[in-house]
Amino acid sequence: MSAPLPPSYDVDQLLGEAQIIVCCGAGGVGKTTTAAALGLRAAERGRKVCVLTIDPARRLAQSMGLTELDNTPRSVKGVDGTSGGTLDAMMLDMKRTFDEIVLAHSDAQRAQQILANPFYVSLSSSFAGTQEYMAMEKLGQLKAEQRWDLIVVDTPPSRSALDFLDAPQRLGRFLDGRMIRMLLAPAKAGGRAYMKVFTVGLNVFTSVLTRVIGAQALKDLSLFVSSLETMFGGFRERADKTYQLLKEPGTAFLVVAVPERDALREAAYFVERLSTEHMPLATMVLNRVHRSRYPALSAERAMAAAESLEDAGESPVAAATLRIHSETMRAAARDERMARSFTGAHPQVPVVTVSAQAADVHDLEGLRAIGADLAGEPAELAG
Repeated sequence: MSAPLPPSYDVDQLLGEAQIIVCCGAGGVGKTTTAAALGLRAAERGRKVCVLTIDPARRLAQSMGLTELDNTPRSVKGVDGTSGGTLDAMMLDMKRTFDEIVLAHSDAQRAQQILANPFYVSLSSSFAGTQEYMAMEKLGQLKAEQRWDLIVVDTPPSRSALDFLDAPQRLGRFLDGRMIRMLLAPAKAGGRAYMKVFTVGLNVFTSVLTRVIGAQALKDLSLFVSSLETMFGGFRERADKTYQLLKEPGTAFLVVAVPERDALREAAYFVERLSTEHMPLATMVLNRVHRSRYPALSAERAMAAAESLEDAGESPVAAATLRIHSETMRAAARDERMARSFTGAHPQVPVVTVSAQAADVHDLEGLRAIGADLAGEPAELAG
């Protein structure tokens, strides 16, 4: 018995009503292109849109005709503004975002001390989890500005795309942890009491850390943690607020996949995780689906006709065309089987399909075609 057809979904209605759309999925499935296409279509239907990419790749900038993206939203040229919409795009710079937090929530002297601290430089540039923390911060900042009707978030590839859901809890565990409390003790003691406090209460801890990183480095670390204590508390509060924002009716998650086993396995993980977190899943976007202009002509009949022409030495171009059609129909059947396997396991999840493109999307016209396909207006088929 075949799997039931998934529920239908109105993408244009989503683009007209949503305030935040989060695109997540495995790497290499077209998340960035999907986010850009959604943003462009919403803008050209009259909404003020900002697309935020957390993916370190530069494809979004290229597809929007921009030479580069940075931490500041930049206007995308070439958007049809007849309906009054606009489109801005930006790429998360986690260190710059962290610097902005320091400058905004510290006095000038304290801010310079933090920015110059070697532990801050390391934390803000490469510490595990910093990107997810800063993604939450930047999304909250963009929403608070109230400049845009819709923010589209293009998340990092693979399962780390949902790590930002854990950011408030992980940050809280970090700040409340035993090591942080110990590191705060010497800074709060101050002056000569610095080593005395550690010697009295934390002999083993201090001696080990001092041997490993040195007394000066230990002091730098402690002072750094102390400097950031108040600011981190404010960030935790804002991250909690953004986390709750992601659960509100104005937010929608789109899981992006391609009709391949590994990608659909990842998509299933995202669907289940979002359900566990009670996050509003809108639909799954199934990219690169093979379709043909002539579905009534089966793969078998097309191949038989191609072989007959070749045996007769006639119409080599027609024979080659029939072979391409046969291959496309076989690929379409395989894609259909893969899609139905997902639907069978998750019958409640709507699925929106996007045709395989003949070439990579690298301009606004290509994004418009993807957007039309997402909305059920089929673009040019690949074969």
